[in-house]
Amino acid sequence: MTAIQWSDGAPIYRQLKERVIAMMLDGVLKPGDALPSVRQVAAEYQLNPITVSRAYQELADEALVEKRRGLGMYVTEEAAKKLLFNERERFLREEWPLVLERIMRLGLTPQELLATDVKAGTQ
Repeated sequence: MTAIQWSDGAPIYRQLKERVIAMMLDGVLKPGDALPSVRQVAAEYQLNPITVSRAYQELADEALVEKRRGLGMYVTEEAAKKLLFNERERFLREEWPLVLERIMRLGLTPQELLATDVKAGTQ
């Protein structure tokens, strides 16, 4: 795992869970990959092992990882597909209406949106 900045806005176990999910969506953790052990993550980030276990348990409850007795936690085969579907649904339900409202408020046309180079900030 990479360096993590914990915020006060959400419980640490939830932030850790979201970080693991982001790693799955980004392809850093692929189906069949092992998650770092609870002890390893707890030591690396100076967390209580119970906090790490809770994050991992929520991932298991959502069938994104599976426990293999004596071996650890592994990313399931359907994790990426399930996450992508859920993230798309959430985007369309929560974020897209706000983006669309802003586009309409600014009077942007589809051509203008597609012609814009987002990285350079130019057209």
